[in-house]
Amino acid sequence: MSEASAPVDSFARNQLPPREQWPVMLFERPELHYPPRLNCAVELLDKTVAAGRGARRAIVTPDETWSYAELLAKSNRIARVLSEDLGLVPGNRVLLRAANNAMLAACWLAVVKAGGIAVTTMPLLRARELAAVIDKAEVRLALCDERLSEELTAAQGQAATLERIVSFGGPSELERLLADKPSGFQAADTAAEDTCLIAFTSGTTGGPKGTMHFHRDVLAICDSFARAVLKPRADDLFCGSPPLGFTFGLGGLLLFPLRVGAATLLLEQAAPELLLDSIARFGASVLFTAPTGYRAMLDKLADHDTSSLRRCVSAGETLPKATFEAWRAATGGAIIDGIGSTELLHIFISAADEAIRPGATGLPVPGYEARVLDDEGQPVPPGTVGRLAVRGPTGCRYLGGDRQTTYVADGWNLTGDAYRMDEEGYFWFQARTDDMIISAGYNIAGPEVEEALLAHAAVRECAVVAAPDRLRGNIVKAFVALRPDVAGNDALIEELQDFVKRRIAPYKYPRAIEFIDALPKTGTGKLQRFKLRQMAAERTAGRQAKAG
Repeated sequence: MSEASAPVDSFARNQLPPREQWPVMLFERPELHYPPRLNCAVELLDKTVAAGRGARRAIVTPDETWSYAELLAKSNRIARVLSEDLGLVPGNRVLLRAANNAMLAACWLAVVKAGGIAVTTMPLLRARELAAVIDKAEVRLALCDERLSEELTAAQGQAATLERIVSFGGPSELERLLADKPSGFQAADTAAEDTCLIAFTSGTTGGPKGTMHFHRDVLAICDSFARAVLKPRADDLFCGSPPLGFTFGLGGLLLFPLRVGAATLLLEQAAPELLLDSIARFGASVLFTAPTGYRAMLDKLADHDTSSLRRCVSAGETLPKATFEAWRAATGGAIIDGIGSTELLHIFISAADEAIRPGATGLPVPGYEARVLDDEGQPVPPGTVGRLAVRGPTGCRYLGGDRQTTYVADGWNLTGDAYRMDEEGYFWFQARTDDMIISAGYNIAGPEVEEALLAHAAVRECAVVAAPDRLRGNIVKAFVALRPDVAGNDALIEELQDFVKRRIAPYKYPRAIEFIDALPKTGTGKLQRFKLRQMAAERTAGRQAKAG
């Protein structure tokens, strides 16, 4: 195991949890053997140009295309500005704020190449949320698309450490500073175990949590999931909806294509119809989006040419079997499902091609191990529901705080998901650990009920949570968004309940159904179940108050 270098700014090293609290890290596979000194930006970009492939396209947008040589020159100039004009020293954190575009990608590579630590944020974050990230990571410098500067400027007034915001896009400050910079830059001599990015979770409970990842980790996700499951090609064009501030998007829309010399299509707006338009226009071959994205695109597929797609990847929420089957029926292609986490950086259980079992998440990605544990931390037999535990070449290292030992135990990452493993070693998602509904002594997995509801023609999307009940402890409650031409009424509630009873065990049916215009989601499209649980509890309390 490599030793970390001695960056001038030792904040990240000092904020790492004690090594004995890290999960066990696995590097047995030859492709996961990395040298002690490593800068991942050099591996991803410089080496492609050095190999004579600089003329290949690297980044495509609706307005322009950058070659690998052009991306290298731009990122080198930004790195020079960071080091020579903005005072960045290795170990400094730099907040990045922009929609998915070429300059954001170049800034990310420049920060990492200069030895800095990239803190890429979601474009939809507001000032208060940005301030929390800035304070936790002690960020002093930010590079921000000038179109998104208002909230960051407001956050600067709330955060204690942010000293300077440099804007980019159009005739802005960063472009002026770049104007006279040469295109060469000597990358910082970083260690494989130096932190190069801090990724923050969406913070749906307890505020945002920063997860620290090394240069080595960035390459490990490329050389595990991408290499073994996705199997990208140099002629691929990647596209998708997740922001680069979301590690699902960072991997799928930047790291994975660069690792194999492929190209990425970066879209600032990637609503379902816009995404479909772009796939047809540019001939994209690899698609990354969430299950809700695939579901939303299904009704629009007939009007768009998606024949260029050869790989479709889903993560962020469990992929309902009904959505998988509908997509395959409409396109002829299978969706590669996967589970990952910000703590482990990217996908660690998945399956592709003939290994797919519809409805199952898949098998441990080569390089990772997974098991299902009981409440005492002991492995359970196949077919038994328990807590998912994972370990591999990446793992959880929280930024400060006391949360490390709640996620890592006995060397395993405990993801907070309830799973069962079958006799063939496939992992089947049941629920988030706190989403398992216990009603009258029965354990009911909400996603199973959701999948049954989604098979009904009237249902556009739905989510199931526990609602407090005096007699049963909890009942299953479904929040249902209907298709535009369907009216919600008592007759439809009864029809949906009977429909579910016919598809799964009757005790699992939703005893309460509430129609809702749209489900609450994060900026990455991930369902915010905690908001629905709050709504369910408030509705119950309101009814009880009226009843006296």
